[in-house]
Amino acid sequence: MRTRTERLDAPQLLAVLDELADLLTHTVHDGASVGFLAPLDRAEAVAWWRERADAVSAGRLAVWAAWDGERVVGTVSLAFADKPNSRHRAELVKLMVHRDARGQGLGRGLLTVAEDAAVAAGITLLHLDTETDSTAERLYDSAGWTRAGTIPDYAASPAGVLRPTRLYYKRVGAGVHTPTR
Repeated sequence: MRTRTERLDAPQLLAVLDELADLLTHTVHDGASVGFLAPLDRAEAVAWWRERADAVSAGRLAVWAAWDGERVVGTVSLAFADKPNSRHRAELVKLMVHRDARGQGLGRGLLTVAEDAAVAAGITLLHLDTETDSTAERLYDSAGWTRAGTIPDYAASPAGVLRPTRLYYKRVGAGVHTPTR
């Protein structure tokens, strides 16, 4: 699979709402904990993505889509902090890869795109949360992210079961140092 990854501005995001909604619904139906319960109604997925356009326009959110031909097969976003004391950090959100594109390095590629963009934006600290013991944890662990802790019963899985969530962070860009053990 040969994919291309593009950062979407608000009009581009609105132009590919259907593809992004398809990816979101497939991801939720496959059991990934990305903030939604299954079954996820397609109209709800379209509406959720549509609501992101204002944040993209305002520069509070950066969204990338990975394409295989004309189909969106992956996405990742960075949510930039808006408080004066936190502008050095951003949250990595909604890293999703379509089931047909998994196991081919696309998740790692999207993660790298977001990390590189964060550095270019002057971000020095990234953070995220993911369901404890999920397949996503292997990606974050192998990509040098640091586990910061676990919160019990933090979010419901797509099946509605309360699950623990693992918090991660990664220092990037200027001032990065490797902690000693």
